[in-house]
Amino acid sequence: MSDLHQTPLHALHLSLGAKMVPFAGYDMPVQYPMGVLQEHLHTRAKAGLFDVSHMGQVRVTGADYTSAAAALERLIPVDILDLAENRQRYGFFTNAAGGIRDDLMLANRGDHVFIVVNAACKADDIAYMQAELTGVSVTEITDRALLALQGPAAEAVLRTLDPRAADMRFMDVATLTLAGAECWVSRSGYTGEDGYEISVPADQAVALAEALLAHDDVAPIGLGARDSLRLEAGLCLYGHDIDAGTNPAEASLGWAIQKVRRAGGARAGGFVGAEVILPALSEGAARKRVGLLPQGRAPMREGVPLFASEDAATPVGTITSGGFGPTVGAPVAMGYLPTDLFATGTTVWGELRGKRLPLTVAAMPFTPANFKR
Repeated sequence: MSDLHQTPLHALHLSLGAKMVPFAGYDMPVQYPMGVLQEHLHTRAKAGLFDVSHMGQVRVTGADYTSAAAALERLIPVDILDLAENRQRYGFFTNAAGGIRDDLMLANRGDHVFIVVNAACKADDIAYMQAELTGVSVTEITDRALLALQGPAAEAVLRTLDPRAADMRFMDVATLTLAGAECWVSRSGYTGEDGYEISVPADQAVALAEALLAHDDVAPIGLGARDSLRLEAGLCLYGHDIDAGTNPAEASLGWAIQKVRRAGGARAGGFVGAEVILPALSEGAARKRVGLLPQGRAPMREGVPLFASEDAATPVGTITSGGFGPTVGAPVAMGYLPTDLFATGTTVWGELRGKRLPLTVAAMPFTPANFKR
């Protein structure tokens, strides 16, 4: 008997012929009969439906939004207080060493902050907030599933269920009625494409998924294509590209820390690890996350050591994510390199099966983002 958790869509995945794998304590679909390559291309061309119900959904409530936001700003180094109602923002929890405990999405829902955290970290994240935050309540939402509809056809599909979906722009949040269910919807995702993430009551999740899949442009997409899509989009995977030992400045995530929270800002610092993170943002980090294009056809995956030259004895960095980019039509990767090597166009060398092969430092994303601004 498996001790893996199941999402509310588990039986639907099996009926669709999904290959299931353990992921973050859940039995999750890695691919469907279409296969990872075609699932990836279908999402880029039309719309893919992802089950992301394993992720953590959390409500942080204070006397009002301001009190909840102010409390969270002690743990998250972004501007939460000034976030407009029904808008969403990317952020992360930091630690005393300046590293990233987890990355997340947070939204101003009028009377509370709604947060979505990574599946593997959610128990720790919730316990951390409950232990560290005072004057607010932290509640895990366990009776809702989470779906993502991603791709250029996502708006046309979702507006057939609620026309208000078309009025949303990137990072807007709204409550929509989809297939009879009251859904909390954000116009965001993890693919670089336009799309939506949809929190739906668990007992209505299958009906909504089936209504979306009934559309000719929508196909079910598994974790395999989710990973290749986010890699092409230059998006970090927690535990791989960022972790508790990664400073946001090193991770090229400084854009997520608004001026008001930086040195000289009206609410500068005041968050865990600020004395390490703020100097790294202003002075620069010794290493940086960069995009990498292997010059051959062989993908270079996580863990491949990087060298400054073909015959250098000591590695200067490592690949944190890598694989074949179906949209790019070639291998893509990201990893960390020291300051003197992270300029676009620089050649470095990866050691693959005992051979040194060249890679070119490249700008990310590898394929243009298609968000609706």
